[in-house]
Amino acid sequence: MFKLLVETPAPKEQFEYILEEKNSNSPSTLYIKGPYIMVDETNRNKRYYPAEEMRKEVARYIKEMIETKRSMGELNHPTSVEVNPERACHMVVDLKNEGKFYFGKSKVLSTPMGLIVRSLVQDGVTMGMSTRALGQLCEESNGVNRVTDVKLIAVDCVADPSCPKAFINGILESKQWVLNTKGELEESYDAFQKSITKLPKHNKEKYLLEQITDFINKISAKI
Repeated sequence: MFKLLVETPAPKEQFEYILEEKNSNSPSTLYIKGPYIMVDETNRNKRYYPAEEMRKEVARYIKEMIETKRSMGELNHPTSVEVNPERACHMVVDLKNEGKFYFGKSKVLSTPMGLIVRSLVQDGVTMGMSTRALGQLCEESNGVNRVTDVKLIAVDCVADPSCPKAFINGILESKQWVLNTKGELEESYDAFQKSITKLPKHNKEKYLLEQITDFINKISAKI
């Protein structure tokens, strides 16, 4: 099962805001720079991302998303594994490795959400970046989870990059995802799994058939 994971490698104070002006007749462009990804070290969520695995995934993200100008991020984390263009506020334009960190640079867009980010920054609100990715967790010693099969979805702009645990555990990371026959990721239905483990003593076959039929219908609707 793949988990939807969000991570912030550093405090929001480590992010830098750059306002570039070409000339007095052209609108200025706001950029946000800072540490986007941390590797080979246990983070505050007790997860460990191997450097070699992240190197390959970042290389894919750069080639498929940054170089093709599709590396959009949303304002705050959604619960989806897709980026909604209507909520896009910035676009990652650079991502480079320096030691245990990948430092990124994002251009704040002129979209409605981008204008909100720009206004917040200009009014003194500290914004930061937090990654949204899918991965599988392998529990190791001391409660640390090694993350494998990582797929970076986006880097989202958040007002509190530390991301309250109650929000993460209650909404984002409670979801699970599986690969369907087309090789696409889709949400698994935890309710179905729970119902199977709590089958009533009577009419088990009928109940199981109803649950399986409902599960298949939901999956079919997504394919």
